[in-house]
Amino acid sequence: MRPYLQVEDLTKSYGDRMLFEDVTFGVNEGDKIGVIAKNGTGKTTLLRLLSGEESPDSGTITFRNDLRVGFLTQEPEFDPSMSLLDNIVSVIPHTDVDEWNREDMAVQMLAQLGIEDPRIDVTHLSGGQRKRAAIARVLLSAPDLLILDEPTNHLDIATIEWLENRLTRQKITLLMVTHDRYFLDRVCNKIIEIDMRRIFTYEGNFDLYLRRREERLEALAAQLAKDRNTLRKEQEWMRRQPQARAGKARYRINAFYELKDRASVRYDDRNVDPSAVQSGYIGSKIFDAKGISKKFGEKTILKDFTYTFARYEKLGIVGANGVGKSTFIKMLLGLVAQDEGVWDVGETVRFGYYSQEGLDLPEGKKVIDAITDLAEEIVLTTPATATTAEKTVSLSPSQFLSRFLFSPADQQKYISTLSGGEKRRLHLAAVLIRQPNFLILDEPTNDLDIVTLGILEDYLKNFKGCVIVVSHDRFFLDSIVDHLFVMEGEGVIRDFPGNYSDYRDYLKEQKAAKAEEEKEKAAPRKQEQRRSASTERPAKMTFKERKEFEALTEEIDRLNAEKAALDAIFASGETIDDIAAKSMRYDEIRDLLDEKELRWLELSEKS
Repeated sequence: MRPYLQVEDLTKSYGDRMLFEDVTFGVNEGDKIGVIAKNGTGKTTLLRLLSGEESPDSGTITFRNDLRVGFLTQEPEFDPSMSLLDNIVSVIPHTDVDEWNREDMAVQMLAQLGIEDPRIDVTHLSGGQRKRAAIARVLLSAPDLLILDEPTNHLDIATIEWLENRLTRQKITLLMVTHDRYFLDRVCNKIIEIDMRRIFTYEGNFDLYLRRREERLEALAAQLAKDRNTLRKEQEWMRRQPQARAGKARYRINAFYELKDRASVRYDDRNVDPSAVQSGYIGSKIFDAKGISKKFGEKTILKDFTYTFARYEKLGIVGANGVGKSTFIKMLLGLVAQDEGVWDVGETVRFGYYSQEGLDLPEGKKVIDAITDLAEEIVLTTPATATTAEKTVSLSPSQFLSRFLFSPADQQKYISTLSGGEKRRLHLAAVLIRQPNFLILDEPTNDLDIVTLGILEDYLKNFKGCVIVVSHDRFFLDSIVDHLFVMEGEGVIRDFPGNYSDYRDYLKEQKAAKAEEEKEKAAPRKQEQRRSASTERPAKMTFKERKEFEALTEEIDRLNAEKAALDAIFASGETIDDIAAKSMRYDEIRDLLDEKELRWLELSEKS
C-alpha cells in the first residue's frame, strides 16, 4: 500500500493547555480511519492542522506529491456569487469528462441527496441542505484522500445510510471524525484514538476498537500500579545522603527519573455524571393529543393526529429532514401553535427540553453565573435500595457543574468562548438542573463525544420518567426507545413497535416481498407473450428481418458475456468500485435480454 500521509512528532497546544504532544501516525492508500477522542482533546484541531487551516507548534505533516485531498468541514461554505450547481461543477476534474457530463453528474448526485433544485441560490440553503450539498461537492471532486469532520451532523438517517453505503463500497482512502458508532463500525477498518496527549492506533472497526481499548486500559492500570510500587522503593534509595549513593551506578539514577515520569501519568477517566439527577414524580396522566393538525402554507406537518402518551414511555421520532420532527415537539411544548386540535398535558408533567438550536443562556455571562441564575442550590435525592436508605444531597451550582466536567477554571469562562462540545454539556446541565420528569431531546448527539453519549444513553435507559428523542443517531435510538413515530410526510405518522434497527429490518422485508410480488405478476405476462409469438408462424423472414436476426444473435451473445462478467464481480467478495452503477447496468442487461430474446424467438419461428 502506498503512503498517502505521514505525521511526525506533531505537537499542538493553546496557551498552557496541551492537546497532543509528539504524535506520529500514517495514512496509507485504502485506509478508512475513524478518529475518536473526548471533546476538547483535539479531534477537530488535528483535522484543521492536516488541512492547513492551523499550524502545529512543532512536527511535520507530509502528503504524497500530487495527492488530491477533499476536506469536509463541520460548517461548509460556498461561493455566494454562483449557483449551487456551479459551485459543485467547478470542483469536478475535467479529465475525460466534458462540461455537459460534469453538470449531469452534479445534478444526479444532488438528486440522490434530496436536493431537487440544483440551481438554488446557496444563501437559501438550510443547514441540512448545505451539509448534503457539501458532501456532493467533496465526493465529486474525486479526491485520493477524503477528510471528513462530523459528516453525519445535520443529516437525516436515510442520507447517513446513503453516505455509509457509498463510502463502504467505494475504493477511497478516508480519515474522519464522527461520533456515529454504526457509521464507524460499518465504514472504518482502522481507529485512531487521541488520549493522554498521545495517539493510539487500532486495526479493525469500532466494535474491535472497544475491546482492544479495554485491554489497553487494563494493561495501563496494571503497569502504573507496578511502576508506582517500584517508585516508592527507589525514592527511599534516592533520599539517602549523597555520600551513601555516590558510588552507585549512574544508570540507576537515570532509571529513577524515567520511572518517575512513567508513574506520574494521570489517566483522565472523569466523565459526565448525570446519574444522581433523578426525575421528579410523574402521575399516570401524561398527555393526550386530540385531532392535532398543522400546516405551513401548502406543507402539511400533522393531519388529525391523536395519541395518548403512557407513563415511562420512551419514544423515538424519525423522518426525512424538513418533515416536521422539531415542529411536532415544539407544538407539544406550546412553542408553536397547532391549527386544530388540543394537547391535554397532565398536571404533574415537568418538561426538560434539550433543543438542537442549542443553549438558551446569555452568551455574555460566565458559566457559573448562568447556572446560578437557574438554581442557587440543587437538592438531589438518591432512591433507597435493598441495602441503603434514601439519601438527600445538596449541591452548590459549582459542585453540580463539576459533574458535567466543568472545572473551577472552566466555570469562569464566558459562554461565548466555549467549544461546541462544552456548550452541549452546559446545555445538558441546564436542562437537568430543573430535575424534569419528561425529557424531550432534539438531536442531542451533535457535538457530544462517544464516551458522553454512552453515559447519556445509560442515564436515559434508567430515567424514571418519560422520554421523547428526535435523533439521526441510529445507535442512540436503538439503545433507548421502545417504539418509533415515523413521520412519512403529508401529515402522516406511523407508530412502529420497536427500535430503529427493527424498523429497518421491517422495511427490508417489505421491499423483498414487493419485489417477489412484482416478479410473480410479470411471469404470466412473459409466458403469454412467448405463447403468442409461437402461435404466429409467418412463412419466411424478409431480408431486413434476417439482418435483424443476425444482429440480435450477436447482441444477445455480447449481453450474456457482460452479464457473466458482472456475476463474477459480484461473487468475488472484494470491494467494488461504483457498485450502484454496476448494479443498475446489471438490471438493464436483464431487461434487454428479456426484450431481445423474445424478439429473437419471434424471428426464429420464420426461419
